[in-house]
Amino acid sequence: MSKPSTAKTSADPGEDKPVRRRDIQSGKLVLRKRGAGGAVLPSKQRVNIFLDGAVIAHFKAKAGDRGYQTLINEALKQAIHAETIEGVVRKTIREELRRA
Repeated sequence: MSKPSTAKTSADPGEDKPVRRRDIQSGKLVLRKRGAGGAVLPSKQRVNIFLDGAVIAHFKAKAGDRGYQTLINEALKQAIHAETIEGVVRKTIREELRRA
């Protein structure tokens, strides 16, 4: 006994276009996590933030077809990751200096 599909189908066959390699390479394809009911789970949280005009101009110039907000988000993630790595390196150096 097979279960019926719970996937929603489009009435317009042209609405769901196949994914192409250039869509993936351009960064237009975004994978979303889904809950048990199939609803898209939010992966980001909306915030209001004031940034300097020079910061916005820099990221808009770098963004091209991608969103400049996505680049700002990635830069913030890299800063968090760098802090973590820096802390580990500092801790390791301190431990090694104590042993010497």
